[in-house]
Amino acid sequence: MIDSYISYLRDVRRMSPNTVESYARDLSALAAFAERRGRGVETLDRRDLEAFARQLTSTGHSPRSTARAVATVRGFYRFLAGDRRIASDPAEDLRAPRAWPALPKYLAADEVDRLLGQPDVTQPRGMRDKALLEVLYATGLRVSELLSLRPGDVNVSGGYLTCIGKGDKERMVPIGRTACDWVRRYLAEARPALLRKGKSPWLFVNARGGALSRVGFWKLLKEYGIKAGVSRELSPHVLRHSFATHLLERGADLRAIQVMLGHADLSTTQIYTHVLEARLKAVYNRFHPRP
Repeated sequence: MIDSYISYLRDVRRMSPNTVESYARDLSALAAFAERRGRGVETLDRRDLEAFARQLTSTGHSPRSTARAVATVRGFYRFLAGDRRIASDPAEDLRAPRAWPALPKYLAADEVDRLLGQPDVTQPRGMRDKALLEVLYATGLRVSELLSLRPGDVNVSGGYLTCIGKGDKERMVPIGRTACDWVRRYLAEARPALLRKGKSPWLFVNARGGALSRVGFWKLLKEYGIKAGVSRELSPHVLRHSFATHLLERGADLRAIQVMLGHADLSTTQIYTHVLEARLKAVYNRFHPRP
C-alpha cells in the first residue's frame, strides 16, 4: 500500500525526488511503528496514529519534522480511503501534538553562589548590587517588580515583601533571612551614601541617587555574570527561572510556586515540571546500566 502511494506521488502528482523521498521516509517510520504493534498500516486506528505522532515528538523530532510526518500520514490515509482500500479515514484532521515552549534556562546552585559572591560589598554600589541579587534570587520577582519596590514594601523582620505584578495585582512573597540581612545593611549603609542626603521613593537607587533602570540592572548583572563565569544568556529572568526550578527540585508545591511567581494560571508554572523531568531523564540515561 505504501509503495502504491509513493508511485502515485511520483507519477501522478509529479512531486520532486526529494519530496517523494521524505514522504517515503515518514511512511517507513509508520510501517515500523505498525510492525512493532503486530499490525498492518491499513489496520491502524485514530488512537494508534495519535500515539505515532506523540512518539515522533518524544524521540527528538523537531516540531517541523513532526508536523511534516503527520501531514504525510494524513495524505496517505486520504489516498487509501479515496481508493476504497480502507472503509474510513482514521487520519482525518490528525494534528501534531502541541509542542511545549522552550524550557526556561536556569543556573545551577553553585553558579548562583558564584554570581551572588561578585559584588564588592565594601562599596555602596556593591552593597546595593548584593542586596538586589539576593532579593531577586530569594523571591523570583520580575525585574519590573524588583525595581518598583519601595522601602516600605520589604518587611525584613517579618521575612516577606509585597509587590505589584502583572495586571496591577498585589502579592506577598516570602524572602529569606540572608536577603533580608543584606536589605537591612543596604538601607542602613549604602542607600544613604548613594542618595547623598537626597530622597527617593524607590528602594534601589542608582549611583546618582535616581531610580535604577532596567537597562542599568541588566548591565550590572551581565558584568557580574562575566566575572562569575556564568555569562551565557544571563538575564534577570534566568534568576527567576533558577528560583522556581531550585524550589521545585527541593520538593516545593507547584501551586505555592505559582503564587510566589504571580502566575495567573497554573499551566504557566507547569513548565518548570518539564525542566525537572528533563533533568531526571538526563540523569537516568547517564547512570542507569540499561538505558
